[in-house]
Amino acid sequence: MFKYLVAVAVAAILVTRTFARIESFPSAFHTQMVQTNGTSLFVRVGGQGPVVILLHGFGDTGDMWAPLAVLVKDHTVIVPDLRGMGLSAHPEGGYTKKNQAVDIAGVMDALNVKSADLVTHDIGNMVGYALAAQFPQRITRWVAIDAPLPGIGNWDTILRSPLLWHFNFRGPDEERLVQGRERIYLDRFYNELSADPSTIDTETRDHYAALYAKPHAMHDAFEQFGAFSQDAIDNKALLAQGGKLTMPILAVGGEKSFGTGMADELRFVASNVSGGIVPHSGHWIMEENPQATVKIVTEFLAK
Repeated sequence: MFKYLVAVAVAAILVTRTFARIESFPSAFHTQMVQTNGTSLFVRVGGQGPVVILLHGFGDTGDMWAPLAVLVKDHTVIVPDLRGMGLSAHPEGGYTKKNQAVDIAGVMDALNVKSADLVTHDIGNMVGYALAAQFPQRITRWVAIDAPLPGIGNWDTILRSPLLWHFNFRGPDEERLVQGRERIYLDRFYNELSADPSTIDTETRDHYAALYAKPHAMHDAFEQFGAFSQDAIDNKALLAQGGKLTMPILAVGGEKSFGTGMADELRFVASNVSGGIVPHSGHWIMEENPQATVKIVTEFLAK
């Protein structure tokens, strides 16, 4: 169902694909811990100009967005690790996406950002919707990539996919099963939800496995999924209360994953939606085809 790192010239983007490499963000970026909504988020910040916020999902951290660091040439780029993930703090609760949206609004406040463009992937989409729905005046444009929204559109049908058994895989015994085997567990996602598993190299897999092996990290990742039932209730209420979002939205699907279905899903909650496809890619768009993803996103944000 669902179906890092290069900075290349536009001509190269059009000619070839280069697969994932783990690299640092450019020196134009600095990192800081931002206190927000009762927790602390690890945030990368760089550049000047219009603000764009990049939100990651499960199986990744904010590191996934390094290819989009090219935006730093004419944007202020803000890249948090979500609550309980990556290098952010690990609070016991607060993993509903509506609450995590307040986390991100708090980051904006701490950095004196009134409004921003938004680029999101996977669980980042769910936090992104809750952010745009609660604070629509603060989100100017949104790129939502390859994941549905709990409780919205075809969610109930999507839940029936055998590929999504992990939504209900959590608990103390499940954590014991995964502890020390984080790489094996994450390999399942990289292999089954990609168009070609070989595009996600060993360095990338080891990098994220080490981050998800940190104390409490996998527990908190499971909590992201455990909140989906409440997220569905929250999303339906946000839509009923505020109506459809009106800012321009680009809904992007991996060719071998959500494809054009991403735009169909976003039209349930937004009135100004266009679609895009990342070719030769499953769910892991920044690992499988970063060049095409960067091109699609930067062209939309340049409009």
